[in-house]
Amino acid sequence: MRELDINEDWQLKGDAMAPAVHTPESREVTSRSLAHPAIGVSGLRKSYGSTLAVKDVSFEVEDGEIFGILGPNGAGKTTTVECISGLRKPDGGTISVLGLDPQRDRAALRERVGVQLQEGTLRWQLTVAETVHLFASFYPQPAYTEELIEVLGLGPKRNTYYRRLSGGQKQRLSIALALVGNPQIAILDELTTGLDPQARRETWRLIESVRDRGITILLVTHFMDEAERLCNRVAVIDSGRVVALGTPVGLAEREGGGNHMCFRPSRPFDDRVLTGLAGVDRVEHEGPRMAVSGTGELVNAVVHALNAVGVEALEVQLDSATLEDAFLRLVQPSSKGREEVTTP
Repeated sequence: MRELDINEDWQLKGDAMAPAVHTPESREVTSRSLAHPAIGVSGLRKSYGSTLAVKDVSFEVEDGEIFGILGPNGAGKTTTVECISGLRKPDGGTISVLGLDPQRDRAALRERVGVQLQEGTLRWQLTVAETVHLFASFYPQPAYTEELIEVLGLGPKRNTYYRRLSGGQKQRLSIALALVGNPQIAILDELTTGLDPQARRETWRLIESVRDRGITILLVTHFMDEAERLCNRVAVIDSGRVVALGTPVGLAEREGGGNHMCFRPSRPFDDRVLTGLAGVDRVEHEGPRMAVSGTGELVNAVVHALNAVGVEALEVQLDSATLEDAFLRLVQPSSKGREEVTTP
């Protein structure tokens, strides 16, 4: 069996699959998307009655990257991705997906964007294969369904009814349904919620393989380790606004309180040896030990500066800031005033 190319378009011909012939409309979608980021959101706003769920969200997702959306419950993450996917109409702002408008060009984008929602219901009396084939019938140029089932590790369960699948297998099936339309973009909302650690890591490897096939992924997650493992960049949303945007490492260094180094100097020295270093924010004495906090290549800078004055750093302990540190610093100040939003 040859390796499935998710980016290769296919269409049904009888009971067989054959390479698709692009229509003028599909070529227009592709050509228009080349001049734009994969996803562009500017000043997005959305209300439910008197509750303003999304106040001001702006970001861009580049072609071929995994872009993460992080935030506490009720921050507006799911509403944002539902507006991007065309499932909800925003009250304000602009959204561009592959150069198209999710509301005005909904039919064209439906063939180019796959969506795995936070909650969904599938028919329990259908098998895995029947479900995938059913969803494939909704698209004029679906992926090769049998190979898609195999690639996602569902081959041994292809004749198993949905109700008998484990949580991890149901998640794999939901990913298959997001990819069966042969999309250029996959939107995945709370992908691994409820999965055990082993199933989560297997799902991560699956998402990385999807990214390696050239599909742009918009990933909503609560898990900081998931974002650190998968995402090229992330946006942190709190109370309906983007409060930080950058790479996981960059946000950890910039917003997480920096890196920390503790050591015992071999002999006393003037603190100005370290306080004058670029990237050093704080130098403190803790009995015979010293604690240095800062950003960048903190350890190398401190060690070299000490060596220059004949001091050795002994009993060194390191503590680097994480994305979780940054997340907690970013969302805590406004968490007391946040309203939980349940989308209708």
